[in-house]
Amino acid sequence: MSTIESKSVTGQRPLSPHLQVYKWSWTMTMSILHRVTGAGLYFGTVLLVVWLVAAASGKGGYDSVQWLFGSFLGRLVLFGYTWALIHHLFGGIRHFVWDFGAGFDEWSRKALSVGTLVASVILTLVVWVIGYAVR
Repeated sequence: MSTIESKSVTGQRPLSPHLQVYKWSWTMTMSILHRVTGAGLYFGTVLLVVWLVAAASGKGGYDSVQWLFGSFLGRLVLFGYTWALIHHLFGGIRHFVWDFGAGFDEWSRKALSVGTLVASVILTLVVWVIGYAVR
């Protein structure tokens, strides 16, 4: 009998790392937010389809959806969708930079992560300010 066969299978397996093992980092946070915004974009795209179907169905359906999207809750959801779209875009640009082999040192990783968050918040606010200005 070999040594591999004689040992208990469960006693020899290494424990998988879990969140308590890892030190929390900006890169980890942005990775999680990138996944969350991706899911949010799916939900927001469903809302876009609802709006398009309402627009195609006639004035009554369109007015109802416009009222809902124009309410405080509707605008809050649209604001979140705008932020998710812009944040996901900047996260994709951050990954694109990494695809070229740049930005892997500790300072650059943190700068790209913080920059992604700050730029997405600022650009979201700029888009909404411009939107209200031209309204």
